[in-house]
Amino acid sequence: MAYIFGLSGSLRAESTNTKLLRAAAKEYGGAFVEGSARVPLYDGDLEASEGVPEAVKMLAEQIAGAEAILISTPEYNKGISGVLKNALDWVSRSEGTPWADKPVAIMSATAGRAGGERAQFDLRLCMMPFRTRLIQGPEVLLANSSEQFAEDGTLLGERSQKSLSGLIAALKAEVARG
Repeated sequence: MAYIFGLSGSLRAESTNTKLLRAAAKEYGGAFVEGSARVPLYDGDLEASEGVPEAVKMLAEQIAGAEAILISTPEYNKGISGVLKNALDWVSRSEGTPWADKPVAIMSATAGRAGGERAQFDLRLCMMPFRTRLIQGPEVLLANSSEQFAEDGTLLGERSQKSLSGLIAALKAEVARG
């Protein structure tokens, strides 16, 4: 079964990045699998003694099985969140190359006025070793994100919706390229 996979860089129950991720998945259509960055802190000694944790193996399998991937990140201290970086680091230690050649679209939702522009730059750097087919734009930079969603999770604002629709169209085109 073909599905789109989503990963939020925030663990918060009311995360605007998770809301943005779900809005993007709805825009994409079809089956959606939402992963979790809730994995143990990377520890080489833990890996050596117990192997890759089951939660990380599941995350890697979800990534490997997806036709396309969406990642939404907050911006913490001018970079991506620690939980997202940790999840990326752990998945890099899993069997095979789950990210290789996957179409990936990134976006960000933040309280700040830049909408996570620096976090997206940081995330692009973090994704380079994985050899994905990273979509270059349009950028979805959702500033003042706590005021950008309706109660039902619908993205508000014509400009934001237009950017999201454009990014999803670019992701679909990349999937169609094969």
